[in-house]
Amino acid sequence: MSALSDRIRSIVKPDVVRSDVAQPFRAAGEAGVKGCATIAADISAVLGGARNDDCFVVERRYAPNTKHGRATVGAIAAQIDDASAHASWFAGGAPAHSPFVFFDLETTGLSGGAGTLAFLVGCATFDDDGSFVVRQFLLTAHQEEPAMLRRVAAMLAGAGALVSFNGKSFDAPVLETRYAFHRLAWPGAKLPHVDVLHPSRRFWNLDDSSLVSLERAIIGARRVGDVPGFEIPSRYFQFLRSGNARPLVEVLEHNRLDLLTLAALTARLLWLARSGPDAAATAREALALGHVFARAGMDVQARAAFERSLALCAAPPGAYDATRIEALRSLAQALRRARDFEIAARCWSQLLDTRGCPATVAREASEALAVHHEHRVRDLEAARAFALRGLTIEDVAPAPPPASWTRTVRHRLARIERKMLNPERTRAVTSASPSLLS
Repeated sequence: MSALSDRIRSIVKPDVVRSDVAQPFRAAGEAGVKGCATIAADISAVLGGARNDDCFVVERRYAPNTKHGRATVGAIAAQIDDASAHASWFAGGAPAHSPFVFFDLETTGLSGGAGTLAFLVGCATFDDDGSFVVRQFLLTAHQEEPAMLRRVAAMLAGAGALVSFNGKSFDAPVLETRYAFHRLAWPGAKLPHVDVLHPSRRFWNLDDSSLVSLERAIIGARRVGDVPGFEIPSRYFQFLRSGNARPLVEVLEHNRLDLLTLAALTARLLWLARSGPDAAATAREALALGHVFARAGMDVQARAAFERSLALCAAPPGAYDATRIEALRSLAQALRRARDFEIAARCWSQLLDTRGCPATVAREASEALAVHHEHRVRDLEAARAFALRGLTIEDVAPAPPPASWTRTVRHRLARIERKMLNPERTRAVTSASPSLLS
């Protein structure tokens, strides 16, 4: 059990309902909330669901030939199935595998505290025939929450991994809090979790990394008449006050589309990981893929991805391009790890010649080149020049470099100058002790 659950269990008493948790329902009650027995009889007809074990469930099945953006549901399912073995690369190394359960919450607020309730839990999986099956568990009255949480737990029981969008920071903690409040075990604690938000930012780097923006830019889908996220809590409270489920129709559709897009983004990420650098369509995709390979210990593939990123960069060498700078730096580091020092030095030199190169990167490049020319090329004049150049680099802010870095460079300069004053002794020492070169 996580530390969050332990803290909650230490303060929650049996059979006590905290006022902050029940407040949304009490507020609605003061305005005339109706219990589940008196909620409008047409809720099933309006939402297309049914009550099962004191929990209202809406199920929708998207056939394999259903289009979502540029792909069909069946094609998305096939991509995920083919590349599911690579999911662990996006789950922090945890052994993620199919079947995946995609999940997304609609809540009474965005604070994420103990007073935030998940009134709708959407869970989706792919069937063997490639259909996308969405089950939405709706809280129609406060007393139904334990039953809803048990139904969700039953659906997660057979999952090989959870997949969410910002779920590690929001959705999972909200659910964990509600499970702990009712003294139930949160099933997600034992499951690998792929949070698609973070790789999406690295791979596509949009100004707006919201799910809807990614849906338009990456998936090629556009929503018509979608309910704005800020309206969703008020629509739910309207339902509680009136018993009229019609305001929730668009909310459930919004949740289903979020799950479809989540699955499509996951398919794209896994397909890129399986296909390799040549599949990357942009410099940013190739760069992010290189970092995925590097974290997985696949150094050859990582270098190929960084090289692909450089090839796809629109800016010419020397012009400022944040992606090009990051790709050059990553490639230089990878080449250095592979002990391909000559090509690494060319990358460091290109970084120093790039207009607007960040000071921290330029200092790293000058240091790497000073080391290379002192110990490998044995060009002390060049080594001294690169060391001095590192001391003159200023941040745009400006901000001074760390004192420890300055001390290291000054120590290197003093050593180089001693070598330059006594080159015969230096040659004798280095030839006798080649293992000291680093």
